[in-house]
Amino acid sequence: MHFGKGYEHIEDNPSFKGLKINKGTDHLPSLNPDAAKRFLKTRRRELSTEQYIEGILTGDITILSRAVTLVESSLPRHQEIAQAIILKCLPHSGNSLRLGITGVPGAGKSTFIEALGTHLINKGHKLAVLAIDPSSERTKGSILGDKTRMEKLSSMANAYIRPSPSAGSLGGVARKTRETIILCEAAGFDTIFIETVGVGQSETAVHSMVDFFLLILIAGAGDELQGIKRGIVEMADGIAVNKADGQNLQAAQLAKRQYSNALHLFPSSKSGWIPRVETCSSLNSEGVTQVWDMIEEYVRTTRSGNFFEQNRKDQAAFWMYETIQEHLKHNFFNSKVIKERLTDYENKVKSDLISSFEAAKELMNMYFTEIKHDK
Repeated sequence: MHFGKGYEHIEDNPSFKGLKINKGTDHLPSLNPDAAKRFLKTRRRELSTEQYIEGILTGDITILSRAVTLVESSLPRHQEIAQAIILKCLPHSGNSLRLGITGVPGAGKSTFIEALGTHLINKGHKLAVLAIDPSSERTKGSILGDKTRMEKLSSMANAYIRPSPSAGSLGGVARKTRETIILCEAAGFDTIFIETVGVGQSETAVHSMVDFFLLILIAGAGDELQGIKRGIVEMADGIAVNKADGQNLQAAQLAKRQYSNALHLFPSSKSGWIPRVETCSSLNSEGVTQVWDMIEEYVRTTRSGNFFEQNRKDQAAFWMYETIQEHLKHNFFNSKVIKERLTDYENKVKSDLISSFEAAKELMNMYFTEIKHDK
């Protein structure tokens, strides 16, 4: 049977009886094309330094996050913009209380931060929670897990939670965290929590950028004083024995007495403050206010003796030297001649053909010679 030409379907031919085909509608895109264009335009639009600063000073969280991303970026162009932003924000920083929080794994740091953070926000504070995790290059996303556990806090309008960069050396990650503190303070956050994951080298870095260093511990985890490093306890301005509830309450109170006795054995600090120990239950939000009262008392004590301000000045100088070392190290290992010869010298050292010290000396001479030639 001949249906003829010019029909979209053979059923459209009048000779085809008994079936009528209505023309359907075109398939609609899954995304509104106008909205997609606006989204892509917004994504591509780069802000000027002045727009970043204006957004940060007005408390725009989106612009603050974009500025922090620039700080964390390793691209020279981004770093140039980031440093310009930090310089402009510096006069507007320094008005917050910087609290370092660390503790053994499983001590309940995230729950404690959420409980204390919620308490502070309900009192009218603005809180930024920053995290340092130099091991994240290996563990991949442990910080992000902490962020998802702080669901209540992360949904509050006056809270800002920012994980650390996903990789990098301790010095680099810590420096970027300190720069992020400046941006957060300029954005109006009056309380900054800097959290570390586990007990390790990162505690030293955090201690050098905070006003109060809080150690979160738990009772019933073995020998209380052997489970942590003595140096961490010495750095602590206060200890919170967490999970002091239920059947663990008595053990927590015993641990409080043990830690209090241990703290008295350490030399007195320059601040004149005698570290204290409090018990708390972050899960039930019990004792959390007492921990905050301890922190506020520390601030009053150290401010009256001028230690608070002097400590911040010393920390700023410390990070100048740390940044110099970080840049020198970065430039050295990215040098063309060092990249070419480093493996050879490493093999020579391993084969006892040259001492470690002589190898280092020769490599340094090569590096400085390269710099002279570049000039």
